[in-house]
Amino acid sequence: MTADAVGGVWRYALELATAMKPLGWHTVLAIIGPVPDSAAAEAAAAFAGIDLRLTDRPLDWLARTSDEVTHTATALASLAADCGADAILCNSPALAGCARWPAPVIAVAHGCVTTWWAAVRQQPLPPEWQWHHRQMRRGLLQADAVVAPSHAFALALQAAYALPALPQVVHNGLAGARTRDVEASGVQVVTIGRLWDEAKGAAVLDRAAGEAGARLTAIGALDGPGGEHFRPRHLRPAGVLSNTEVQARLRARPVFVSAASFEPFGLAVLEAAMAGCPLILSDIPTFRELWDEAALFVASDDAAGFARAIDLLAGRPDLRRHWGEAAAERSGRYTPERCASGMQAVIGRAVASRAAA
Repeated sequence: MTADAVGGVWRYALELATAMKPLGWHTVLAIIGPVPDSAAAEAAAAFAGIDLRLTDRPLDWLARTSDEVTHTATALASLAADCGADAILCNSPALAGCARWPAPVIAVAHGCVTTWWAAVRQQPLPPEWQWHHRQMRRGLLQADAVVAPSHAFALALQAAYALPALPQVVHNGLAGARTRDVEASGVQVVTIGRLWDEAKGAAVLDRAAGEAGARLTAIGALDGPGGEHFRPRHLRPAGVLSNTEVQARLRARPVFVSAASFEPFGLAVLEAAMAGCPLILSDIPTFRELWDEAALFVASDDAAGFARAIDLLAGRPDLRRHWGEAAAERSGRYTPERCASGMQAVIGRAVASRAAA
């Protein structure tokens, strides 16, 4: 299984690899992109028995040319052959069409430049990224199966790449007790994510924080691997925290806010819901699919609307309790065991289809 340590794919890969073990699968996790930082390394240490391999190869969306992506795919295909892999779970689908793989390839799409650009910039993809669009489409078409973490993102992928069939949907999942500590005294409000990523809506929440009565803490990186930067004026940045530190914050059941304009799934939302945090989410198709009737929704660009929703929950303990319980109950749908079971079914169909061919 390919993975990177830049965002949510890292946690997804660790959770899935662990959940696949009881089903009889041993996972070799091939890491592309930047070397895992201390927080990512700590997260990996909590998942025993995963075979991690650093490849020193660039992420497809940070590559400068198609040749770089092809070289990465060739190296990964060689590693898969050396490992005697029975299946390849490619969390970077652009790689799927760039090499001769020794086993069925499951392309798992967690996001891409084309769908990101359409949702965030609402403009055609610039010419300098067209090569990536072509490589991504080739990977999706040549893979033995394509998986998306939500139906909303499956539809976006099909539309963006003119796919002949809708990708199969296997929801992500997180392990952990779905119990909550007593709410901390004083209202806390938090957002978690790659703050440098324009799609996460940190700029909207920064404006909302300037209007809301409650303080809004932002957990996550301010600087991205491609030179991106975000400097808040009103949000209180807490930096990059380990999983243990994040979970400790969430156990206090703060109001959790996301203004994302593009989100294929949203593991941070799920983690907050598991802790019983009331959710205020952007009104985008993915969040509606996963959290309808379990969260408050605001238009993704409506800073004043987020400020009003924050102040509403800040002043109403009964509403915080209601929406926190609704989120916790809904989170029970999204477990690693269900994700692993769904992925095993996809792999089984892909293996059978290739054998029949």
